[in-house]
Formats: sequence, C-alpha cells, structure tokens
Amino acid sequence: MAATAERPRSAISYDDALAYARETPLEVLDPARWDLFEHDVVLEALGRMRREAPVHLCPDSVYGPYWSVTRWQDIRDVELDPATWSSDATVTLLEPERFPLETPSFITMDGPEHDHQRRIVRPSVSRANLRNLEPTIRERAGAMLDALPVGDDFDWVDRVSIELTTQMLATLFDFPFEERRKLTWWSNVMTGGTANGVVETKQQRKDELLDCLASFQEIWDDRAGRAPANDLISMLAHAPETADMHERPMELLGNVMLLIVGGNDTTRNSITGGVLALNRFPDQFEKLRANPDVIPNLAHEIVRWQTPLAYMRRTATKDTELGGRKVRAGDKLAMWYLAANYDEDVFPDGEKLLIDRPNAKANLSFGFGTHRCMGEHLALMQLRVLWEEILARFSHVEVVSDPIRTRSSFVRGYQEMRVRVHPK
Repeated sequence: MAATAERPRSAISYDDALAYARETPLEVLDPARWDLFEHDVVLEALGRMRREAPVHLCPDSVYGPYWSVTRWQDIRDVELDPATWSSDATVTLLEPERFPLETPSFITMDGPEHDHQRRIVRPSVSRANLRNLEPTIRERAGAMLDALPVGDDFDWVDRVSIELTTQMLATLFDFPFEERRKLTWWSNVMTGGTANGVVETKQQRKDELLDCLASFQEIWDDRAGRAPANDLISMLAHAPETADMHERPMELLGNVMLLIVGGNDTTRNSITGGVLALNRFPDQFEKLRANPDVIPNLAHEIVRWQTPLAYMRRTATKDTELGGRKVRAGDKLAMWYLAANYDEDVFPDGEKLLIDRPNAKANLSFGFGTHRCMGEHLALMQLRVLWEEILARFSHVEVVSDPIRTRSSFVRGYQEMRVRVHPK
C-alpha cells in the first residue's frame, strides 16, 4: 500500500461555507459542494431546499446540472418507481467516464440482473448468519475496547470504527486477517481519492484499485477450486449466474468494491457519529446509561442522525413530473437521504439525537425498495453490540476535539476524531 498523501487544505473557510449554504439563491445553489460537507453546514442548504424547493434543479456544478429531491415521501416515491428512475451505470453524480476505471456492480444495475446478483450474496448477511457471527463480533469488540488507552487521547476512527468494521469485512470475505487493513485502504481509495489526500494522482488511484482486483482474482481462483463455502467470494464463484464473473474483471472489481465500501465506510462512520452525537446531546447519554435496553433503537437513531451515505443518484428513463417539476429523460437526480432523515414532517426535532425516538426505524439511510441496503442488519448489529460493550466498560467516551470530516458529498464521514475514554 502506498503512503497516504498529505490532505489538501480547504480553499473555503467555515464562515464562507456557512454563508453559501444560508444565503445563496436557490436558483443556483449546489448542495453537493465538498466544502459544505467538510465544514458540516450542508444541512443548512438542504433544509432550505426541503422547505422552499423540495424538487430542486442545480443548473451548474462540477457534476453538470442535476435535480435534487429532499422530502422523505418524495424519495420513497422515487425509490418505488425503478422503471422511471434507473440505477443503471452509476449511483453517484460523477459520470462513469470521469472515474479512473469503469466498474459495474449490482448496485448500478436494474431489474433482473440486479436481483440475481444481490440474491447470491445476501445469505452472508441473513439474520440467521448474523446470529452465528454475533459472538465473534462481541468478543472482538470487547478485546478492542479493553486495549484502548484509558485516560489518554486517541483517534476513535482508527482504533475503533475502522478496526471493528474491517475485522468484520475480513470475516465476510474470508480475507487474510493479518492483511485486513488493505480492505480499509482500498475503500478509502475508492471513496476518498485525491480529494482527501488518500492518493496524490488519478493514476495512483487507478493503480491501487487494480492491485485490489489482482488480490481478489487470486482469491476467486482459490475459492472456485474448492467446495462452496459461506464467504462472499465463494458464493459468487459457485453461483451459476456469476460463476463467469472472473472473465469480466471490471465487474468483479465493481462488486468487490461495492461490498467493501458498503461494509466499511457506512458502518464505521455511524460508529463515529454515534459517539459525537451522544457528546453533543449529553442528556441523551444520561438517558442511555439509565436505560441500556434502548440500545437497539439507539442504533436506528444513530444511523438516521449520521446518514453515512448522503444521497443516491437515479437517472430518469423518460420525460416525467416530480413535485410539479418537469424532468426530462436522461436527467440525473440526487435523492438526499440526509435531507429526508431531517424532514420535520416525519422526524420532529430532527437535528437532535433522541435515543427513544419512536419512529427512528423509518429513516432512509439504508434506502428503500429494491435497492435497500443488503447489509442493514449487519450494521445495526455492530452498533448495538459495540454500545453494549462500551456501557459495560466506560462511564463515557469524551470527544476532545472537533472531528476532521471527509471531503465528499456522497460518503458523509470522518477521517479523524480524538477522544478519551473514562472507566466506570
């Protein structure tokens, strides 16, 4: 793995980003600007849009023109109409030809192709399999927490959020455990790239992803030559619908990266976001300490409050109308899960983390409909187990400095967050 490049400095200050989010005329507002996420002011922009222009056209951006939908009900309607709103080719605002490699995967497929490939790997995260995995996750979480330097500052993102999710990924892939941080590295390369200083050039990003492909081609050849097993690559290699995927290497890479990013970036950022939220709302942490039975609901509320994937893109397959706006065939649309999860009509006081929020499960962080996140139950289980083990050991986890956020409008995440744990 190459050394991480120094993260570029933001060209826009917090004050300027906040002013842009609050004051820019809606007719030209671009909510997908990185600085809005880096400075954590994007909710100001999305809130204005949801209240005043719930179906919004950004006429010009680095991604070209695109529509945004920001209300909870409208996003559900779009998700339930895949015939009109396609996932084909890409689910981000960045066009495929601008990415270093064209890597199709089942998340960027419609209809039967998507359903077939998803069905093959879904058993790995079924409720039955997760029940078998829970003792392993609990043991690893406990060991990880016991190794933390009590009373000293450390990076929660690296020591806990990344480590726990990477161990889980290595288990699901049956990837060499001692090399598990390669999975984290490849995930960072895929979602961070040059913007966050993960790599220095687009060519380096391409080379690192091809290195990932080469590693998984070796794993594929090994698993294909063995009896079928319960890991993700073995499932793909032995299923009739995907047994020839190794002959389509970019599709293999695309599906591997989908599974890595889906299992790594999203859960790890919710693990970090939960600690941050309970520091910002200490009354909720006191309620949690008094009533740990609420942890399963807390997991849903953390995922709502954090919303680790800010949006998903769809592309109109025909001329249509949405929210009274006329959308043309080929137009791209961002479904802002982040905006929907703060929709006041569904989640009153949505800016607050409420551990006993009665409808926390209604959040759209995992999507809805045919593309609903396959790993939803795995993510919720990891959050539940981790908080059970945290409460068993520590009086609280104190955030000691503002987190450093990822420079991305797609993955709403953290690069670093310094904390201190205090024993019970």
